[in-house]
Amino acid sequence: MNETSLSLLSRLRQSPESESWDRLVRLYTPLINAWLRKYDVQANDADDLVQEVLLAVSKDLGKFEHAGQPGAFRGWLKAIMVNRLRKFWRFRDRNPQARGESDIDARLALLDDPASQITVLWNREHDQYVLQQLLAIVEPQFESTTWKAFRRVVLDGAKPGDVAQELGISLNAVCLAKSRVTRRLRQESEGIVESSSEFLGKS
Repeated sequence: MNETSLSLLSRLRQSPESESWDRLVRLYTPLINAWLRKYDVQANDADDLVQEVLLAVSKDLGKFEHAGQPGAFRGWLKAIMVNRLRKFWRFRDRNPQARGESDIDARLALLDDPASQITVLWNREHDQYVLQQLLAIVEPQFESTTWKAFRRVVLDGAKPGDVAQELGISLNAVCLAKSRVTRRLRQESEGIVESSSEFLGKS
């Protein structure tokens, strides 16, 4: 099967030591780092903790079962992050009162709760951030005009006819550009991002 027909998640599960793993690391490091900082992890500790989270993902990815459940991957990733944060604070060599242990524990419990507002925020930020990063990954795979047509119609909300005039191409070329890029993004994000249809439109 052609690699481009497989999602990033599928390629990772088939070959964890591939370029796809480096891509996932680049994709997720800033997001995980930002969320660790929300839980009072200092910059000098955050890099190491990010690596611990990603190492756990790498180790257990073969056991992960998506099973078509919406949000399965981001929920699984969040659970790994919560566990690593709990271990981090549990074994910190400092006075529990000085670090506000009860506050951290309560905040982590909310993050771990799938029905909490903080989980809703995680879900939204995860999907929006990852899709934006996937746009950057996919863009070099298309000619400039194709990408511009896609961006104007799908991301800017411009009318296809107006975009055709702007770019000096046919209306059919604009529609094909939208279809091709959208299909590629959905292939790449399958299993990782659950809101791609909302983000990219239905067609």
